[in-house]
Amino acid sequence: MFNFLIEIDNYMTDCNSRGLSQKTMRSYDQTLRLFMRYLEDVHNVKDVRKVKTEHIKAYFTYIRERGKYGAIADEKTRHINNLQNRSDTGEKVSETTLANYQRNINAFFAYLYKEKVIRKNPCEGIEKIKPQRKVKSLLSEQELQLFFRSFDLSKFHEFRTWMFARLILDTGARISELNETVPSDIDFRNNALLLRITKNKKERFVYFSGKTGRYLKSWLEYRDRYTNSPHVFPSIRGNKMDIRTIETAFRKHSKLCGVEVRPHQLRNNFAKYYLLNGGDFATLSRLLDHSSVEVTQQIYLDFADQEISKKYQQHSPLNNLDI
Repeated sequence: MFNFLIEIDNYMTDCNSRGLSQKTMRSYDQTLRLFMRYLEDVHNVKDVRKVKTEHIKAYFTYIRERGKYGAIADEKTRHINNLQNRSDTGEKVSETTLANYQRNINAFFAYLYKEKVIRKNPCEGIEKIKPQRKVKSLLSEQELQLFFRSFDLSKFHEFRTWMFARLILDTGARISELNETVPSDIDFRNNALLLRITKNKKERFVYFSGKTGRYLKSWLEYRDRYTNSPHVFPSIRGNKMDIRTIETAFRKHSKLCGVEVRPHQLRNNFAKYYLLNGGDFATLSRLLDHSSVEVTQQIYLDFADQEISKKYQQHSPLNNLDI
């Protein structure tokens, strides 16, 4: 028997060998364990070779009807996803989340087919879930002020998150990239930061303002009073910070200030403000570490009418011609 759990573990080993991030692997693992539990409980299927297209289609219908957190992946996540611990239990699962689940399941069965564990890929022929694109809002100067003023900079963990957030907004770096930085990566003379561990496996430099540089020096001096950690943003014990700690801190301060702010939203806002201030796509694409300029150009789809109007007024042909 090709036990489902064993094949998930084999797949995780394969993902690790390909250098996928811990966040991506965690997403794969949780999605597949939830799917495995569903197959066992509802269809009594424990062998990956017996999974049919109908099972996968039925699973997405089940998720839509069940809502959020109606099941747990395993006992390790019970304290997180237990119904009693969630205020959003039973709420509708977004199409974006469903699309992510589908992508994770597709990748798993594509791996099984490539490894000849299964003769036919049950995901073939299933219509791709296409979530409606949502416009990502541009945070105003006032909203950003409210967010950053909600931090108490006399506290280690709040100063750390405040500095982390400012760096995302000023550099466009990913949360996972900043979390890997060490002090030697910082070039204060040129206001540059070397990102060694990136999504696309290529080192790159990002740049920060003089104001951010001064704040960053203050943070490092403050940090050194509490820990000898090699990380720019360590835990109070000096270990590398868990990304979920950062995300939790963002949620806490979003509630405090009444403005929803997420790490990736700040990265997106960096890109928007860069373009609104006259920056070009080619440079922005390199700063964001996008695979192509075309990916970067998708940011334009998120501009609201007011933002497009502002950019137009800056670059209107007649405004800039003496005719």
